Amino acid sequence: MLEIVTVIAVVLAIAIAIILILAASKPNTFSVRRATTVKAPPEKIFGLINDFHQWGTWSPYEHRDPAMKRTYSGAESGKGAVYAWQGNKNVGSGRMEILDASAPSKIVIKLDFFTPFEAHNTAEFTMLPQGDATLVTWLMHGPAPFMSKLMQVFINIDNMIGKDFETGLANLKRITER
Repeated sequence: MLEIVTVIAVVLAIAIAIILILAASKPNTFSVRRATTVKAPPEKIFGLINDFHQWGTWSPYEHRDPAMKRTYSGAESGKGAVYAWQGNKNVGSGRMEILDASAPSKIVIKLDFFTPFEAHNTAEFTMLPQGDATLVTWLMHGPAPFMSKLMQVFINIDNMIGKDFETGLANLKRITER
């Protein structure tokens, strides 16, 4: 019996060591990027992103908790606009602040998550004219602390967040191409 317990303990120790080594080998930063082409001028798209009050029309995160509490402060839109939320386990709590709004081509947002996991990232939206259309890119990047790296051993963050970005971009496309 003692031999079986010893074998199980050794196997578990090796498995844990492998997981920790895999986590340690992950990069210290992460980046998720998605893009789409929208048949609308950049100004029309820019306005929906630059005003946090408009995010309910296109953001995939806005409808995951019907009872989510939202607060707006700072500027009405553009640089200095602040949006904070507190919701259920699907949305957690956090805060966004527009750090830069270069109409109609780029918006940079400081993105702080407080729960369920603390994270401090940057989101960037770029709108690049392409003839009668606009290439819209949604990028989020930031540091990857060890707990994040450990999660990445089991979860593909790019696929998980990327699907939400694809949904949000599709919503922007649908709304602005009307």
